[in-house]
Amino acid sequence: MAGFYEAIKKNAKGIVYDLGAGSGILSKWAATNADLIYSVESNRSIAASTRINLKDLENIEVINADASKFSFSNKADVIICEMLDTALIDEEQVPVLNSVRKYLKDNGIIIPCGIINCIEPVQVETEHICYEEEGHPKNQVLGEPLFYSRINFMNHTEETFTESLEIKIKRSGTVSGVKITTFTLITEDIICGPTPMLNPPLIIPVEKNKVYKSNIMQLDLSYVMGGGLESVNARIEKIH
Repeated sequence: MAGFYEAIKKNAKGIVYDLGAGSGILSKWAATNADLIYSVESNRSIAASTRINLKDLENIEVINADASKFSFSNKADVIICEMLDTALIDEEQVPVLNSVRKYLKDNGIIIPCGIINCIEPVQVETEHICYEEEGHPKNQVLGEPLFYSRINFMNHTEETFTESLEIKIKRSGTVSGVKITTFTLITEDIICGPTPMLNPPLIIPVEKNKVYKSNIMQLDLSYVMGGGLESVNARIEKIH
């Protein structure tokens, strides 16, 4: 949150959209320097609370709507969209920005500005896709980290990710899962790693493969950004 605070305080100006506003805290931080903030929240009960939280700030308009379907009357100098999740799978960040980006001024900015995804093969005992929280489920990293995807929110992003990735093994063991770690680029100068509140690592079980140092694994990975965890498919095999 300190990173978001710094970025918003430095960059908020003119017309600001806060998409998926939640409690309205990011809108509140922007209010000091912005002329007008559209604080958009799709959940009716949350939007009602947001109105109460922001009622004393006259330059904020709270809107209960789906941001991806809303027609804005003024173009934005800054878009704040904190619909973040590991690899952007289980939140609407990408589809919402793909819909709203047309309302951003030519010299406008988006906070956060992007993400970087890293994947590692792991030895883990789990049968279901899950987040790693406070060291659980326990897992041992067996391969070198592969930075496989960088997304710039200023550009249109294809919502379906499908790639074949090669990962080098650095430790003998049994690969039974892969772990995705997402780093958030709040700005080009402010990079945040995973925390329990922001994008904890995601562990995806795969078929078990006995491996040795220097083996090469091929991972076929696909998911839909905004499509939910049920959209994830992963298959891994030893090719060398």
